[in-house]
Amino acid sequence: MSVRIRRVYEAPEPEDGVRVLVDRLWPRGLSKDAAQVDEWPKGLTPSTELRRWYHAGEGSYEEFAGRYEAELDAPEAAELLEHVRELAGRGAVTLLTASKSPDRSHAAVLARLLS
Repeated sequence: MSVRIRRVYEAPEPEDGVRVLVDRLWPRGLSKDAAQVDEWPKGLTPSTELRRWYHAGEGSYEEFAGRYEAELDAPEAAELLEHVRELAGRGAVTLLTASKSPDRSHAAVLARLLS
């Protein structure tokens, strides 16, 4: 199972495999052609409330990760997570995010859960 995280603004690479955008909002200034996104499961992303809470600096990354994992237990999110897990079982999957710190973002939580 191969799952990696990349910024969506980086040029696509052949080893990316299935490119999955894991942000709720489309990245600013990036065309859909340039992004080459294969899937965009919006229901897998953190809730607007959680995202705003975390970006406001009100809690630690660890607390954010715990809250996000709890959100991923919801039926729609759990189903989408399982779908991405199945994709990863068949080949490479790259989780794409516009986050400036992908290793401290929801994408890192997803990568850990998918590994």
